Amino acid sequence: MATRSDSVNRHVILTHRTTPMPGLITAGLISLLVLGALGALISQASDLQFTSLWQDPYLRHVTRFSFWQAFLSTLFSVLPAIPVAYALSRRRFPGKAMLLRLFAMTLVLPVLVAVFGLLAIYGNNGLLTQWLVSLTGDKPFSIYGLQGILLAHVFLNLPLATRLLHQCLEGIPYEQHQLASHLGLSSWQSFRFVAWPRLRQQLPHAAGLVFMLCFTSFAVIMALGGGPKATTIELAIYQALRYDFDLAGGALLALWQMLLCCSLVLLTQRLAKPLATSSQSTGKPRPDEFDSLASKVWDWFWLSLVLLLVLPPLLAVISAGLNPQTLTLLQDPSLWQAISHSLQIALGSCLLALLGGIAILLTSRQWRLHRARWRADGLELIGTVILVTPGLVISTGLFLLLRQFTDAFGAAFWVVVAVNALMALPYVLKTLSQPMLHVALQYDPLCHSLGMHGLRRLQLVEWRALKKPLSQAMAIGFVLSLGDLSAIALFGSQDFQTLPLYLLHLLGSYQMDAAAVAALILLLLSLGLFTLVEKLLIRTPSC
Repeated sequence: MATRSDSVNRHVILTHRTTPMPGLITAGLISLLVLGALGALISQASDLQFTSLWQDPYLRHVTRFSFWQAFLSTLFSVLPAIPVAYALSRRRFPGKAMLLRLFAMTLVLPVLVAVFGLLAIYGNNGLLTQWLVSLTGDKPFSIYGLQGILLAHVFLNLPLATRLLHQCLEGIPYEQHQLASHLGLSSWQSFRFVAWPRLRQQLPHAAGLVFMLCFTSFAVIMALGGGPKATTIELAIYQALRYDFDLAGGALLALWQMLLCCSLVLLTQRLAKPLATSSQSTGKPRPDEFDSLASKVWDWFWLSLVLLLVLPPLLAVISAGLNPQTLTLLQDPSLWQAISHSLQIALGSCLLALLGGIAILLTSRQWRLHRARWRADGLELIGTVILVTPGLVISTGLFLLLRQFTDAFGAAFWVVVAVNALMALPYVLKTLSQPMLHVALQYDPLCHSLGMHGLRRLQLVEWRALKKPLSQAMAIGFVLSLGDLSAIALFGSQDFQTLPLYLLHLLGSYQMDAAAVAALILLLLSLGLFTLVEKLLIRTPSC
């Protein structure tokens, strides 16, 4: 005789089997978009020859340089993040929460704002350079080239790696620290036997993420690359398509980068292991050798070092943005037109990414509940295809595809919105994946027993439980699109440009005072809107 639980389980299975359509439709649209763009690009490249990869010295050079700069950037970002994260996990001090918040902001900080801040400190006319010139009489270094690329990547990715490793350390149960103290372990022994096993599990994930971000970096290389010697595959694609209109070369480079990125993603997934989470960690001071002078000096050395890296460029953006050109630039109609375009694109992209991400996760979580893990992973992998497909390539392919049916220049706005939505989608999936799965595990039996489905369940259960991660996903998607340069760089013009492209043009024409004002506006818009979107959604009444 069937029990009530068996009946509910059968009902759940039948219901789940009827709800894969939103995710499948979204994944199908993404696949059509990407494959159509690649197909349009390759169809235009009649003389595509893969053997040129091994015969052309330039292609070999940009490939080697892409790997070399990404490897060095990862090394200099992740290795220092270990002592910084460990110091943050051990020390309690005023402003720690604000420092962690600042580290989180680097994820959504527009790259060109970071570049401008670094130029204000380390550029040819930067504060540090001028000070060293007054002491020695010569410029000690140039920020352009490999050294500038590494500096910018470390500035952007060291806080990200630190935050990932710190979250990992915060998951260590408090009892393990107590046990280490009772056993009389030294600070080094405590790190080796308590912290390092956790860090070792998280390091492949953090290093893989940073490597991918640096390998596919575009705005940093474009602003600080310093010529053909410091060119990556991503920038070479842009040059081939924008300046040479070399569709064959651009398609070849795009396919080559996709192959390399797919290999890197698979390697990272192979090395990374899931972490066992714990809810036993507390905010108590841990019983470590905190009173050791050497331990204090070591921790504060690394914390001071990361503060000296992160704070001066941001402060330089603020101080440089308040100059005599401020009022003049604020009266420029082109600035407000660029801001308007940026806000419209960001709003459309983040809403599209949010809807697409939720549709994919509604389907993938149902499959996970029924132990169809491979199907769920494959579906979510389609949503992250932009990580291995250059946004420039998708933009160009869509442009060529639309040109056969309509005015491609008139559709440029929608192409940029679609590409930016694809670029924000992986972050939406990462932010919402676990919370949505946990809600289903916790509330599915209750909802089905009460007959609660559709909009009623969405209002009373999903929205209440997912309000915070939803607000974070929307805020991240909005600000990432607001500061993006890769898609608009290909289609921008005097009549159609966003604030990052407007800033790039000012930097390219050496209008540094005007560029400082634009960088400050972009910084304030990014951080302000990130906080505003996040707070407004969290404070929205639940019913």
